Amino acid sequence: MLFPCLRSVTRVTVVNVLLSTLTLAVWGQEPPAAPVPQNTPETRPLPILDYTKPVTHFPNPVGPYTPRHVAAPNLANTARIDSLMHDGKLYLSLNDAIALALENNLDVAIARYNLNIADTDVLRAKAGASILGINAGVVQNTPGGGVGGIGATAGASTGGTSLGAGGIGAGTNGLVSSTLGLGPNITSFDPVVTATLQEDHLESVSSSLFNGVPILAQNTGTVNFNYTQGFDWGTNLQVGFSNTRATSNVPFNTYSPLINSSLRLQVTQHLLQGLGFPANSRFIHIAKNNRELSDVAFRLQIIDSVDQIENIYWDLVYAYENARVQNESLAFAQKTLSDTRKQVEIGSLAPIEVVRAQSTVAQDQQLVTQAQTNLQLEQLLMKNALTRTLKDQTLATAEVIPTSTIDVPAQEEVIPTEDLVNDALRHRAELVESRIDLNSRDYSNKAVRSALLPTLDAFAYYAGSGLGGSQNPSNLCANQTPEQLLLGFCAGPNVHNPAETIPIVASTSIGGTWNQLVNSTAPDKGVGLSLNIPLRNRAGQAVQIRSELEYRQAQMRLQQIENQVGIEVRNAQYAVQQNRASVDSAKAALDLARQSLDAEQKKYQFGTSTTTLVLQYESQLATAESTLVNATVAYEKSRIELDRATGSLLDHNGISVDDAARGHVTRLPNVPYITPRKDLPSVSQPAPQANSQQQ
Repeated sequence: MLFPCLRSVTRVTVVNVLLSTLTLAVWGQEPPAAPVPQNTPETRPLPILDYTKPVTHFPNPVGPYTPRHVAAPNLANTARIDSLMHDGKLYLSLNDAIALALENNLDVAIARYNLNIADTDVLRAKAGASILGINAGVVQNTPGGGVGGIGATAGASTGGTSLGAGGIGAGTNGLVSSTLGLGPNITSFDPVVTATLQEDHLESVSSSLFNGVPILAQNTGTVNFNYTQGFDWGTNLQVGFSNTRATSNVPFNTYSPLINSSLRLQVTQHLLQGLGFPANSRFIHIAKNNRELSDVAFRLQIIDSVDQIENIYWDLVYAYENARVQNESLAFAQKTLSDTRKQVEIGSLAPIEVVRAQSTVAQDQQLVTQAQTNLQLEQLLMKNALTRTLKDQTLATAEVIPTSTIDVPAQEEVIPTEDLVNDALRHRAELVESRIDLNSRDYSNKAVRSALLPTLDAFAYYAGSGLGGSQNPSNLCANQTPEQLLLGFCAGPNVHNPAETIPIVASTSIGGTWNQLVNSTAPDKGVGLSLNIPLRNRAGQAVQIRSELEYRQAQMRLQQIENQVGIEVRNAQYAVQQNRASVDSAKAALDLARQSLDAEQKKYQFGTSTTTLVLQYESQLATAESTLVNATVAYEKSRIELDRATGSLLDHNGISVDDAARGHVTRLPNVPYITPRKDLPSVSQPAPQANSQQQ
C-alpha cells in the first residue's frame, strides 16, 4: 500500500511533532498582548503599517494563512486636552483646537482607516485579483460649522461616500456600476498549488471467469499535484503531476503493486485578447492610483475638518462675546434702574421712568438668557468636535473659554484674482482626484479594448508517463492453482505449457518510474493554437463604447470642477472684500455709539436728558458691539473660505497631513492674523507640550 498504517511509533511521533510546530507557529503569529499601563495610552502615536506587503512563509510557514489582527479603535482622548484644563474650564486657543481636532475628531479618525483599506486593495491587485475600490468621499458627521463652497457636496456615511472619484462600481442608484477595471480574465499571479491525497480499498464480486478469483480486491493510493500561475504579460503556466499505486489480487495483472505516474507541463500565451501589461496589470495600476487617491481624499478630509473646526471656533467666539455684551448691557440697565429709583424717590423724575427702566431690564434679561444658552450650545459643539468621547463628567461640564482673537490687518493684501484661481487649479484636492480618476480610466480603456478582440492563444506542452512496480505474486505460475495454470496467463515456468512461458518482469522503483517522465520513454509533446471568435460580439462592443463614453464624461466633469473652482475663488474673494468693509463700518458705528452714549450720559447728569434716551443709546452701543463681533467673525470665516477655495488652507495654517495621518500632532498649527486675548487670566495661555512647538 502507498500509505502504511500510522500506528507505528515513528509515524505517531512525527505527527505529534508537526502538530506541535503548527500550534507554536500560530501562537507566534499573534502573541497575547502584555499588560500595559493605561494612564495615558493615547499619547502614543499610531503605528505606520504597510498593508501592501504580504506576510511571507518565512520565518512562519503558516503566516500567510493566519489572520492579521487589527487593534480595536482607541476611544480615549489625547493627553493634550488635559493640559488645557484649568479650574474646571477648558482654555482653548484656535491653534490648540485644530491640534485637538487632528488627534481626536471622529470624522478624521474614520477617514484615517481609508488609507490602510487602500493598501489592502494594492495587495489584492498584486495577486491578480479584482479590486474592491475605496471610499473617496468626505466624512462630515460632526455637528456645527458647515463647509462652504458653491454647490459643495459632502459625504455623510462611514468611510466617506461614493461621490468621490475612483474605485470599481463607483456608481449610484441601485445596479448602476462603472466599466472601470473591466477587461479579460486574469489568472492568479499568486502560484496556486492543489493536491489530492487518497487511499481507496475496493472489493467486488467477480463477473468474469477470466478474473481468476471470485472476489476482486484492490487497494489504490493517489497522490496528485497541480501548479498554476499567471504572469502580467499574458502568459499562463500549468504543471500537473499525478501518481497512483495499486495492489490487486487478480492473477492476470502483471504488476502488483502497479505504479502509474504522469507529468504535464503547459505554457499558454495570449496573442490577441489578454496580451500585454495593460490587460493583465490593470488592477495593479488602478489600485496604486486609488492609493494615491486615498491620500488626496484624506488631505481633503483634513481641509474640510479644519475648515469646520475654525468655523465652530469663531461661532464660539461670537457666542462668548455676545454673552459678554449682553451681560454688560444688563448690568448697565440694572444700574440705570437703581439710579432712576433713587431719583424718583427724591422727586426729580416721574415714576413712569422706573417702569420704562424695568421694561428694559426684562428685555435685557431675555437677551442674556438667549446668549447664554447659545453659548452653552456652541461650547458643546466645540467639545464634541475636539474629543472622541465626553464620558468624563469634568470635561462634559467644563466651560470652553476661547483665548484667541482676530487681529484684522491694517491693510488688506491685494492678490490678483487670476493668481488665486491658478493656485486653486494647482492645489485643489478635488481636481487632483479627478485627474487621478482620468488616468485610471485611460488605463482601463486599454484593457477593455483588449477584451473586444477574439481569443487567440498559443500553447506548448510536454507530457510524459511512467510505469513501474513489482511482479504480481498472484501472476507467478508457481503460485497459481492448477485451474489457473490451465488458462496460461502466468509468468515464469509453466509445467502445463512450457512453450508459452512468460518472463517475469523486472521491478521498477518509484524513482525509476519518475525518471521515465523526463527521459522520453513515453513522451507527449505538442504545440497549438486555440481560437475563439464571438461572431457578433455585442457584449464586447457595448462595454468598449460605454468605457469611452464614461471617459469623455469624466473629462467633462473635470472641466466642470475647474469652472466651479474658479467661481468659488472669486466668490470667496468678494466675500473677504465685503466683510472687510463690514468690519470697518462696524468699527465706525461702534465709535459713534460709544460717543453718543457718553454725550447722553452727560446730558442726563445735568438733567437735560431722560432715562429712556440713555437706555436707548446704551442699547445701540450693545448692538454695535455685537455687530462688530459678528462682522469680524464673518470676515475671518471668509478668509478661511478663501484659503479653502484656493487649496492653501493647510499650508497657511502650518498643518502637517502626516501628523493627522498618525493621529499625533508634533508641530502646533499657526493660524495667521490670530492673537491671544488680553482680558483673560494667565492660566488661559497654557504652555505647549514638550513635543510641540509654535511655528
